[in-house]
Amino acid sequence: GVQTCALRIWSGPPPTRSARPEPSRPRRRGRVGGAGATVSSMGPMKTYSAKTGDVQRAWHLIDADGLVLGRVCTEVARILRGKHKPQYTPSMDTGDHVIVINAQRIVRTADKANTEMLYDYSGYPGGLKAETFAHLLARKPDEAIRRTVRGMLPKGRLGRQMIKKLVVYGGAEHPHAAQSPRTLELPKAKARGAVAG
Repeated sequence: GVQTCALRIWSGPPPTRSARPEPSRPRRRGRVGGAGATVSSMGPMKTYSAKTGDVQRAWHLIDADGLVLGRVCTEVARILRGKHKPQYTPSMDTGDHVIVINAQRIVRTADKANTEMLYDYSGYPGGLKAETFAHLLARKPDEAIRRTVRGMLPKGRLGRQMIKKLVVYGGAEHPHAAQSPRTLELPKAKARGAVAG
């Protein structure tokens, strides 16, 4: 025989799914407004940017006698940029003045003073000049430190403005007593078992 299938027609209301409650998202806690504050309740965060009139420049004195070149110059570059201040702004010169004395007694480790070569090129054929760091330190101790610090500063107009706040002297005397510079001690920059000069 022929099998017939009966089709049931639903005449009632359409079936509805059981409404599931949406999972609640955790509240974001803000740092500034306290433990219970949310980011939306505090409003948009604002980035502080220093103004020219807000910058107050101090004078720092560093004695480079027996200190390692790289460790001294990183600290000098940090002060020139103003990264030690809470109002530091990357696009502005917020740094202080730095005086470095006894530059001729600075230390290079692992005989780098005699092996590292420094180059200056005038741009013309035959205009390449090369010398060791020890030769430059004996000839111009201020230029040896200034050249190292310049490489740690921003390139361009901002870096050229920052490097002007650095003064370097080969001996222990300096003519900046009227500025009352604050002596900056760098115990971590001391050379271990190295010979100065």
